Amino acid sequence: MKRVQFVLVSVSVPLYAADCFSVRYRILKTRNPRGVVTITRYDPVGLKDQKTEFMFLEPESQTRIYSLSPPFGYIPCWYLRRKSVRRIDT
Repeated sequence: MKRVQFVLVSVSVPLYAADCFSVRYRILKTRNPRGVVTITRYDPVGLKDQKTEFMFLEPESQTRIYSLSPPFGYIPCWYLRRKSVRRIDT
């Protein structure tokens, strides 16, 4: 079990470091590693007859970053492509 943990750490730490380095390198070379994704948001509203009505809100633009991990507080683009529809719970 310790070997598996050692292998996972020894692979993931250099991968994360290389990913952060590549993002910083692209920022320094004035290539923009960021993009914008339009997010569709909706609010489910319960009705009296145990049905649900969906109220769609205005689309929202969110900044993404071309990276595997989320450096600098941005969300990676692979995650936002899959999660482009958001439910709002009130």
